[in-house]
Amino acid sequence: MERQKILFADDDPEIREVLRLLLESEGYQAVEASSGTQVLEKLDDSVGLVILDVMMPDINGYGVCAEIRKRSAVPVLFLTAKSQDSDKTLGFSAGGDDYLVKPFSYSELISRVKAMLRRYYVYGAKQSEPEAVIRCCGTVEIDPRQCLVRQEGREVSLTDTEYRILLLLASHPAKVFSVQNIYESVWNEPYFYSSNNTVMVHIRNIRRKLGDDPQNCRTIRTVWGRGYRIE
Repeated sequence: MERQKILFADDDPEIREVLRLLLESEGYQAVEASSGTQVLEKLDDSVGLVILDVMMPDINGYGVCAEIRKRSAVPVLFLTAKSQDSDKTLGFSAGGDDYLVKPFSYSELISRVKAMLRRYYVYGAKQSEPEAVIRCCGTVEIDPRQCLVRQEGREVSLTDTEYRILLLLASHPAKVFSVQNIYESVWNEPYFYSSNNTVMVHIRNIRRKLGDDPQNCRTIRTVWGRGYRIE
């Protein structure tokens, strides 16, 4: 069985060495980069996960993630000492899927890595029986078999996390999902109040990519005091 490839970047050689040994001990193919430029040079379709430090000498992690999103929906995990909520918001706004603050335990990192890879490959795998295309809001189509979202025939590029949020809501039309429902269903982790901002940023990104007017959202509707729903 081919080993899953993980591309990771940090400008500290000692941290890169630790990450490489840790990932390889778990059976992954570890590809290291010392700068944002190297990440973009080494990224290809065989990479199943990218781990990014935020503070790098040429392009910071947010900028690298934004560039990755122009060409791939591969999951991105930020690994950084920057722990403020505003830093996390920047990471999610750039298209990141998860955020782990240094110092971290090795077991927590590996748990996040396994969960992100599992979700990515499960949602990205071809299924033996094609599932029906889900239509919502009149112009939006979700094809679970190919993990594609189209709007008026145009493919919409969503990250893995954004896709899973949209699919969750669209699979249960008119049902109102609380932020807690969404977080625990998509991230598969216990909900904390601080998770609110994480969910809100991803929903804002989905709305922007679907061309929603901020004053009149036609896709994911806010039900004040309760959560979000889709039609």
